[in-house]
Amino acid sequence: MSLILPDTAENQQLSENVHPAGWVNPTPAGCYNLVVIGAGTAGLICAAGAAGLGAKVALIERNLMGGDCLNTGCVPSKALIRAARAVHDARTASASGVLGGDSVGFDFAAAMERMRRLRADISQHDSARRFRNELGVDVFIGDARFVAPDWVEVAGTRLKFKKAAICSGARAAAPPIPGLPETGYLTNETIFSLTELPPRLAIIGAGPIGCELAQTFSRFGSKVTLIDLSPTILGREDHDATEILQNTFVREGIDLQLGVKILKVEKQDTGRVVHLERDGQQIQIAADQILVGVGRTTNTEGLELQTAGVAFDTNGVKVNDRLQTTNANIYAAGDICSAYKFTHLADAQARILLANALFKGRQKTSGLIIPWCTYTDPEIAHVGMYEQDATAQGISVTTLTIPLTEVDRAVLDGETEGFARVYLRKGTDRILGATIVARHAGEMINEFTLAMTSGLGLGAIAKTIHPYPTQAEAIKKLADTYNRTRLTPFAKKLLSGWLAWQRR
Repeated sequence: MSLILPDTAENQQLSENVHPAGWVNPTPAGCYNLVVIGAGTAGLICAAGAAGLGAKVALIERNLMGGDCLNTGCVPSKALIRAARAVHDARTASASGVLGGDSVGFDFAAAMERMRRLRADISQHDSARRFRNELGVDVFIGDARFVAPDWVEVAGTRLKFKKAAICSGARAAAPPIPGLPETGYLTNETIFSLTELPPRLAIIGAGPIGCELAQTFSRFGSKVTLIDLSPTILGREDHDATEILQNTFVREGIDLQLGVKILKVEKQDTGRVVHLERDGQQIQIAADQILVGVGRTTNTEGLELQTAGVAFDTNGVKVNDRLQTTNANIYAAGDICSAYKFTHLADAQARILLANALFKGRQKTSGLIIPWCTYTDPEIAHVGMYEQDATAQGISVTTLTIPLTEVDRAVLDGETEGFARVYLRKGTDRILGATIVARHAGEMINEFTLAMTSGLGLGAIAKTIHPYPTQAEAIKKLADTYNRTRLTPFAKKLLSGWLAWQRR
């Protein structure tokens, strides 16, 4: 029987990989170099990395190995986003000579089965048996709790450690909306268990999760209403970027209810009703399902952190710049201690944790250059500062923008809604940050991230040959634009004089 609903062959395979039935915990070693609590991204990287370096490692997971990313986050959501993009492309490809249009059919059950199958296949990499048999990690299934500053207990067994890593992650949280608990709602942890497409779906929260799933289910055929207290979607992103996506959502038929107050939720014979208020006017949104995509709560309950001398609050475990907690022998990484809850950041932090905890490193998280991407269509990717961030720090900024209408490949692909934008320290080519809005922005942002991490300016990108035609040529065009700003009237006069002299 599967621990994940629905109880299908794919989910049974997933469960057997990430929480095997009848799993027998190993006999503990006398002392571990590293005990890792939580087998999400950060925990798996910590355990695999330490074991690969020769450490004796114990990995503890109470629920599903692979954590949120594999089971209820990145993996299932991106599988559905791909399916939604496929059906959208088929229905809107008449300009390319593709026939069918709106008559193209869609099978929600088949898309969900594909997602479950791919997730189960990917889960082998995170499986308990792989970590035990191939990597040599002692895998313990059960609830962990500290019983001393250097001891952890799991399933009645005590493990002594020299160092420990708290990687217990976070979970979906729901806002205190009257009637919501009684009415029932979905989160990212339950929506991927649906077996039928909800005809009407109300989504509370226009952040990355809400926006990605709003567009996905709208393209599947649900009537989607996206609700947020903010007057705009993706509030922390570049305004021009969110305006493009907002217009896309409206064009695709998503009902945007922004800048509203949620009064209550109630269940009626015909489904669920969300009661809103905007400027004194009340609005009722009817829905068959409600998805809550607002906020995360860190998993600190039951760990008995105070017993180990580890400080924490409602935001999670407190760490210094080297990911060390208030117990010098205990570290933390990932969503449990990070303001930015990204899988790729959890991975990067885990590597810093290993260097610092096991090899007395002095690596700092403040030195990380962190990109992110919202996987809507078009995608919005960003790295570094925004212009307002730099201005607030007293840094003068030069902002350069290339619209995708000026990029040949984007024109040929019919994907001209978007732009590439870079923020430079004024008078230099130093990259402070960048924003890209494009169908594959998440793939394109890496060039800026590499340059910033390596201390390279936009001039280095200008010297780099980019294949033609690609949408990434937008980045090259930004670099060329910067070079043209260096050609001042005085410099142009000197060059013109030199060339005139050569003609004599």
